[in-house]
Amino acid sequence: MLQHMDEIDEVVRVRFGDDGVAEVVLSRPEKLNVVNLQMRDSLIEAFTAVRDFPDLGAMVLRADGRHFSAGADISEFGNAESIFEARRIRWDRDPWYLLWTLPVPKVVALHGYALGSGLEMAMLCDLRIAAHGTKVGLPETKLGMLPAAGGTRSITAWVAPSKALPFIMAGEPIDAERAQVLGIIDEVLPEGADVDETALSYARRLAALPRVAVRAALSAAKAAHELPLREGLAAERRLAYLTARFKSN
Repeated sequence: MLQHMDEIDEVVRVRFGDDGVAEVVLSRPEKLNVVNLQMRDSLIEAFTAVRDFPDLGAMVLRADGRHFSAGADISEFGNAESIFEARRIRWDRDPWYLLWTLPVPKVVALHGYALGSGLEMAMLCDLRIAAHGTKVGLPETKLGMLPAAGGTRSITAWVAPSKALPFIMAGEPIDAERAQVLGIIDEVLPEGADVDETALSYARRLAALPRVAVRAALSAAKAAHELPLREGLAAERRLAYLTARFKSN
């Protein structure tokens, strides 16, 4: 099934399949897949490769080990002059907008802990599947910080502000079932189900659909969220026209 696998480095792998699905794999399991500067740089390279890969149908984001990601590697903060400087260094390395704007559907497979930037990364994807026992949360406020990997924006893209704000401010992790009720997670699997295989199955079904139409639908949905109503409707009409023209040629 697999055409080839590119190891960006020891902490991130990218796999492109002949089924039109790309896999991006976090691989720092001994550190709970916490996101350090090396992983951020590797994710930029990985997401750029996904963006530029020809005729791709979907992407899966998953992780090795017992946990998806326990957040940012705060041990690196001690190497900077201040927390602000540590954050600034990270803001200069921004894989998150690149992830959000990838033109293909993105399915994320969550398990164990998905905390802080781990959850924020997941919220920048389009479909979130969680294994039984998954815990999600944004603990930054308990550390005197803000969820600044797009957390306040991405959560409210999917969750009503009245539900999102208590979750963001409290900083307490919640289980996957509660997260599904809030709208943070789309599907929680029964105990024993393989979340990676389930996510891949979803991605393969998406990749089997007409790719121009799927990409156009994804773009239109994001325009509807990001633009005023009139402009969003205009963007939808343009995309529908271009899709119809492509199909007729």
